[in-house]
Amino acid sequence: MDIKKLVESKAQKALEASRKLAILSTAAKNSALLAMGASLIENRAQILEENQKDLEAAQDKVKKSMLDRLALNENRIAQMAEGLYQTAALPDPIGRGEFETIRPNGIRIRKIHVPLGVIGIIFESRPNVTADAAALCLKSGNACLLRGGSEAIRSNIAISKILQTAAEKSGIPSGAIEFIDVTDRDAVGVMTSLTKFIDVIIPRGGAGLIQRVKMESRVPVIETGVGVCHTFVDESADLDKALAISINAKTSRPSVCNAMETLLIHESIADKFLPIVAKSMREKNVELRGCSKCKKILPDIIDATEEDWVAEYNDLILSIKIVKDVDEAIEHINRFGTQHSETIVTNDLSNARKFQNEIDAAAVYVNVSTRFTDGFEFGFGAEIGISTQKMHARGPMGLNELTSTKYLIDGDGQIR
Repeated sequence: MDIKKLVESKAQKALEASRKLAILSTAAKNSALLAMGASLIENRAQILEENQKDLEAAQDKVKKSMLDRLALNENRIAQMAEGLYQTAALPDPIGRGEFETIRPNGIRIRKIHVPLGVIGIIFESRPNVTADAAALCLKSGNACLLRGGSEAIRSNIAISKILQTAAEKSGIPSGAIEFIDVTDRDAVGVMTSLTKFIDVIIPRGGAGLIQRVKMESRVPVIETGVGVCHTFVDESADLDKALAISINAKTSRPSVCNAMETLLIHESIADKFLPIVAKSMREKNVELRGCSKCKKILPDIIDATEEDWVAEYNDLILSIKIVKDVDEAIEHINRFGTQHSETIVTNDLSNARKFQNEIDAAAVYVNVSTRFTDGFEFGFGAEIGISTQKMHARGPMGLNELTSTKYLIDGDGQIR
């Protein structure tokens, strides 16, 4: 099989579809999204059957926490469908005006939102990305070219075919949702070179994938999602609240990018809080790694190394550090964090505002679990990814982040 020809062919189809999608009515797009959601529910047995094959094939190849990212069930399929329904209910960003002005010479200038065109999405593990990406791209008038990880190939093929069929039956042009249905890693290299067909590439996955795409791509890249996320428990914190937030941030779904990887504790409450949180974490089978100050309180804790402060475990492993004050917590996070999601648990309003003002991250919380950094939770219907860069888009990327702008100028013969 010629991978280059395969990927180029799909990209060409996406480009052709993107020109029709750009002028499609909101009603047509919404009708298709509702049909696509219903089709996922109707065909859930087929999706689950293919997903089970992926899980069986991955059993001895990936760690347990990553299997969770791969696994689908009826509830998760229902959530995928709900994301499609919510996206249909959101305002259409295309054609929305940013400003309008009339110049002294009579020229009328308007700035409006337009689609990006063809969006290439390269992702790992999570088959729900197929549905999320298709929904957001379609509603924002973009065609999408999807390349999922080999571990989820059967699930992704099933989901993409179901979505394609439902979309085309609803009048969406063929090629609007293209999925690269081969596992050859060379497909990524081809995608990143297709400047004639693809307008932007969004990688979703681990640090290795993201760095590869950033370094190799000739197509513009929106960087997403490596999440070394922190929770800082301040000296004024409600410890019951701090415990609940910490447990949720680490254990509710440890394989995702908004899960906590490092817990920072103010030194004045460490003697009281560290044993409590350690007990609860261990009951959840979390492996704990701590600094030298932690060792004095919990002698049996594993020594944390410098590598632990930069590790995205995506697993039931937690590094813990005792800090002097909010300033040391901020310094640690800005040094070792990945500009994803950070939270402070505190009853001190001054420290809360200081933390939010000085932390350099896409999402900065006060008394909230980092697990809420999510397009669905933010009311975007779904998300195309969580951008950790600062150009164009930052944080959960919804419909508006999948648009560009153009100027419309009207006159009556004016010359310069």
